[in-house]
Amino acid sequence: FIPVVGKPVRVILNRLERSIKALIVKGSWFENLGFRYFGPIDGHDIGRLMQILVQLKTLKGPLLLHTYTTKGKGYYFAEEDAVKFHGISAFEQKTGRSKRKSNRPTYSKIFGDTLLEIARENPSICAVTAAMSDSTGLEPFAHEFPNRFFDVGIAEGHAVTFAAGLARGGFKPFVAIYSSFMQRSYDNIIHDVALQNLPVTFYL
Repeated sequence: FIPVVGKPVRVILNRLERSIKALIVKGSWFENLGFRYFGPIDGHDIGRLMQILVQLKTLKGPLLLHTYTTKGKGYYFAEEDAVKFHGISAFEQKTGRSKRKSNRPTYSKIFGDTLLEIARENPSICAVTAAMSDSTGLEPFAHEFPNRFFDVGIAEGHAVTFAAGLARGGFKPFVAIYSSFMQRSYDNIIHDVALQNLPVTFYL
């Protein structure tokens, strides 16, 4: 019961509650888009997965099969540290340890440590990444300056435009994105940063 606000607001809130419940119900969102939803099923159960796929081939119309998997399934070290094993060089299979012999710091570590140093001296420095805080060396920055660190998820174009907004607001953002993924944001770089002459620094 909501006093004061009256019936119209209660009606709106009830509708909102029903909408949220509908989104939570498995598959309803996809079915509203015209897909027939099946799942979720264990994506590692190959036998069952093959049976379902054979059955789905007999159906017509848009179908969506929802499977769930564990990253690195079957290899203990990868299951324990999915982030580390997302992109890794040669390693010892028995121990999961890297075969890399050099003790020199990586490019990402140097970047992360340096940015952290200048951020301690300059409160306008902030960091933006697209779901790659660990591999770009920004984990220490995120830990020390959580209010100045932004992980926008896998959305490189948004990361660039978001950084442009931060720069327009007086911040000096550093955007850390792998060069292979930066191509997704070329228009954003040109239109939202370069043409506006904004102080955004890109780390590739």
